[in-house]
Amino acid sequence: MFIPWIVIGGITLLVAFGSFLIRPRDIPWATKLDRPKWLFFEPAIPLIWTTIFACGAWSAGLVWQQNPGNLRTWLLMGIYLLVEIVTVAYIPATLRLRSLAVGTILGGLGFALGAILALMVWDISQQAALLLLPYLIWSPIGTLTTRRMIDLNPEAA
Repeated sequence: MFIPWIVIGGITLLVAFGSFLIRPRDIPWATKLDRPKWLFFEPAIPLIWTTIFACGAWSAGLVWQQNPGNLRTWLLMGIYLLVEIVTVAYIPATLRLRSLAVGTILGGLGFALGAILALMVWDISQQAALLLLPYLIWSPIGTLTTRRMIDLNPEAA
């Protein structure tokens, strides 16, 4: 069972590196945006997301461990991957398109997919489903923050 954990962790890390698809010329646009005054925790966001991705990988590993290699498990692994891709795409897509609306849509889509995944996983492993709670709690916070930034920066919608 050691190899699946390495593969799941490796894929999670590889996809997470997709956040490095940010072009340096896109960063000044983002730094000029007004942010809500209550967004004091912004420096902690990378640590928060690292924890969330680790919990997601652990969740996927538990699901794989319960039913290794069957069709349903492979489909669930695909949904885990889709949730991570949508989540990681948030920053590069928002910056590249210079659109907070895109970020809001991706955030909402990620949350919806994460909620569906948690419900699908529940009957396989309650622990795996509970490990998705950090994502299900934090994702709406990020999405609502982005939505609030549209109110503060209507030209960036």
